[in-house]
Amino acid sequence: MPSRRLVVLILLGFASGLPLFLTGSTLKAWMTDEGLSLGTIGLFSFVTLPYSLKVLWAPFLDRYALPGLGRRRGWLLAMQGAMALALVLLARTQPQLDLLRVVVLALAVAVASASFDIAVDAWRAEALEQKQLGLGNSIHIAAYRVAMLVSGGLALIVAQAFGWRTTYLGMAVLTVLGMAGTWLAQNTDAVAQAPRTLREAITGPLKDLLQRKGIGYLLAFAVFYKLGDWLAESMTIPFLLRGMGFSKMQIGSVQKTTAMVAIILGGLIGGWMLTRMSLRKALWICGFVQAGSILGFWAISLLGRHLPLLVAANTLENLAYGMGGSAFAALLMGSCNRSYTGTQYALFSALMALPRTLFAGMTGFMAEAYGWKLYFPICAAAAIPGLLLLLLYDRWGLPEEGQS
Repeated sequence: MPSRRLVVLILLGFASGLPLFLTGSTLKAWMTDEGLSLGTIGLFSFVTLPYSLKVLWAPFLDRYALPGLGRRRGWLLAMQGAMALALVLLARTQPQLDLLRVVVLALAVAVASASFDIAVDAWRAEALEQKQLGLGNSIHIAAYRVAMLVSGGLALIVAQAFGWRTTYLGMAVLTVLGMAGTWLAQNTDAVAQAPRTLREAITGPLKDLLQRKGIGYLLAFAVFYKLGDWLAESMTIPFLLRGMGFSKMQIGSVQKTTAMVAIILGGLIGGWMLTRMSLRKALWICGFVQAGSILGFWAISLLGRHLPLLVAANTLENLAYGMGGSAFAALLMGSCNRSYTGTQYALFSALMALPRTLFAGMTGFMAEAYGWKLYFPICAAAAIPGLLLLLLYDRWGLPEEGQS
């Protein structure tokens, strides 16, 4: 793979992953510091709803181009600018005085981030050849996860030392710096032509999917494969901060050291697996590892506040994320029709994010009702439906290259 493309994959992957925690667990940590109830904090999960609804406006990004940089690159640059502006305004907000302003600006970040994801996923599918998808996705996901560690672990450290305003301003600066990836990216307009009309951009991708045999199994799998992960992740930070009494410095230090190594290693392992075994087998292995990683936090709830346990649980969770993310992205991207990449991949990834928004919104109430010692086993059990769908893999009607 050319070095320039490698740099672009890293920069765009980082830019894509940075906003997620800033509207998710890091925002919840901020609200925890503000003294909000667990129920209210859990409701903040609905702020990330645009990640599940982005398929509604994906056809606009497939059909129309902003002037100057081409269809994909134009939208990438515009959404990075919008994210940076919203983060600056969010940093200047006082939650205790205007909680609604926090919600509106966090939603703005999420909408811009979800739109950026539409464009970057489509760009990746168009810029990479089929044989490069596995490696390319591994690189993208590793950079994505490193960005999440920066906006998660490092953000907590900065918040404890300098406050939340400085933290969010710093993340806005990183968003601006990420624009370099957009400038370096190749223009893919010649690789995949835009739909001729908006109607074609809307109906074409859906018609293509609905005509496929077994598409229902694939769509269901996109919803349930990471359900347990999303439920556990939704309340992990409140659990560690309020439930177990770890400091922001401890959590952030673990996430920016061992967890960062684990996610990179997990991505490399996932990419290697895809070159050595069938996609189906890789999904099986990664699915079990993902479910097992949730039980690391259950062990903390049973055994108490011990830093080595936090290191082990966080390392396993990030290793599992890197492995599973590579295989899952290869499955979904390989299932897209190149004529409608933006909308179809947006649909797949929106379904994947659906549990994180709709189901995760109630996780605070679940934690209050059942307690932490039951909460994480319930999350692990939520991974079972996705694994069961793998038993029907032969009926999904995947293209030949997706079946490996």
